[in-house]
Amino acid sequence: MMFWYGNGMNGWGWFAMSAGTVLFWGLLITGAVMLFRSLDRAAERPRRSGPTASAEQILGERLARGEIDEEEYRRRLSALRDAESGSP
Repeated sequence: MMFWYGNGMNGWGWFAMSAGTVLFWGLLITGAVMLFRSLDRAAERPRRSGPTASAEQILGERLARGEIDEEEYRRRLSALRDAESGSP
């Protein structure tokens, strides 16, 4: 039985089939790599089973990220230490 395109595919048919196959496998491999990377990153995240960060550590991190300037850092650090020592 012959199909409408004759005895076989022409050059464009072969090209489309080849490109489709390469695209399919490329997407499949990319999806697998992304899945494994996301699972690997989830395993690397530290578990917060221990004590949480102290207020001074959080304040230092905020200074390092540039959320506060050095003057505000010193003012807040002084307020934290005054509160811990119990002075008004």
